[in-house]
Amino acid sequence: MALAIEPNATIGTGEVLIAAEKVCKYYGDDRSPVLDSVSLDLKSGEFIALLGPSGSGKSTLLRVLAGLMPPSEGRVLVHGDPLQGPNPRVAIVFQSFALFPWLTVLDNVELGLLASPIAPAERRDRAQHAIELIGLAGFEEAFPKELSGGMKQRVGFARALVVQPEVLFMDEPFSALDVLTAENLRVELQELWTERSIPTRSILLVTHNIDEAVSLADRILVFGANPGHIRVELKGLPVAERRQKNAARGRLFDTIYHVMTNPEEDAVAYVEQRAAPDEAPARVSAAVRPRRYQTLPDVGIDDLTGFVQYLATTVAGRGNVHELSRDLQMRTDDLLALVEATDLLGFADLQERQVILTPVGQRFADAPDVEEEKAIFREAALEHVSLLRYIVRELEASPTHTLEAERVTDDLEHSFSGEEARRQFETVVDWGRYAEFFTYDDSAGELKLDEEHRVSTPG
Repeated sequence: MALAIEPNATIGTGEVLIAAEKVCKYYGDDRSPVLDSVSLDLKSGEFIALLGPSGSGKSTLLRVLAGLMPPSEGRVLVHGDPLQGPNPRVAIVFQSFALFPWLTVLDNVELGLLASPIAPAERRDRAQHAIELIGLAGFEEAFPKELSGGMKQRVGFARALVVQPEVLFMDEPFSALDVLTAENLRVELQELWTERSIPTRSILLVTHNIDEAVSLADRILVFGANPGHIRVELKGLPVAERRQKNAARGRLFDTIYHVMTNPEEDAVAYVEQRAAPDEAPARVSAAVRPRRYQTLPDVGIDDLTGFVQYLATTVAGRGNVHELSRDLQMRTDDLLALVEATDLLGFADLQERQVILTPVGQRFADAPDVEEEKAIFREAALEHVSLLRYIVRELEASPTHTLEAERVTDDLEHSFSGEEARRQFETVVDWGRYAEFFTYDDSAGELKLDEEHRVSTPG
């Protein structure tokens, strides 16, 4: 069965509620791009998923569309008019619950209406209705500390819906929840949406979870990184087929998976090749200017080294991603981050669905002791990770062989949002400590060169 594919085309038929026109976002004086010429429409009646790797600029785009930050270039239109300041037609559900611990559930939900000029009695009635709608009836007087993670996120949904937003934005709303709780909330959200039980006319979901996007969305935008841009746009499945294990669902999942695991490939050409001959011709996204640094996957050293060992010892250096995900009991998106990290370091290659250990990865796995293991990692990291090279060079050049963490994070903010810059810093510190390039004193906010294991950076 062929996919219904309309890359970089508008699929919905409703009224355009919000439109982005060639939106770019820069950070820093050198105008390093986070978003590059992003154009899209949010139409009435559509549930759209913005799917891509961590650090690709998805959340930044969401905030630009919500009017929480201005674009550096391009513009955002709301019902055809340029957006100036926060968009009053939008509410956002974030990954973090952000509840006030001293307020009850009812009071937390009612907070969403405090800025509205409505009477207190109506405000309370609307909060009560939102609580009942989202399945929280009976918990009105409970405090956040009494709630599970799923119930806390329900409060977040109720607080967003109480303002009766025309467009609902969701930024990784299920990623902090356990698998079963997240799945239950997805099903309930889909039911509320398809039955039109909520006043929202359009939903935009930011996620890095392929299954989540396939299960919920009418339209799926696959985002690329360095900088953020739309690589390809896919039509979702009919609602009745989204949770069925059928050929259409498997084909869409596999197509998205291939696109996400081959970031340098022409995604439109690949999708077009898999489409039926009579489908609309694809349009290729414009070329983008790369960031100063790669986006480091959010992978800790223990997980990374354990994954390489697993590839070497358990699956004889080669594993199918779907089988690895099942055997390791990992979500696909978490496994993809591991694959991305091993690929970045040159420890493994991804060919179609196969993760194949490289000779360097095999040497790393076969290292007789931790010192040899670290020596191999040091060499690979210095060769392949531009951010680590930058830090080591700065440490070597400093008379005191120290470097302020703030200087690194400030530099990262030329290429990433503040939140993502901090995550990138935490990852590079984890990798750099393991490689013994440097030590890090969090209280002093200072990196210090490890003289014992000092290496010369390549030119």
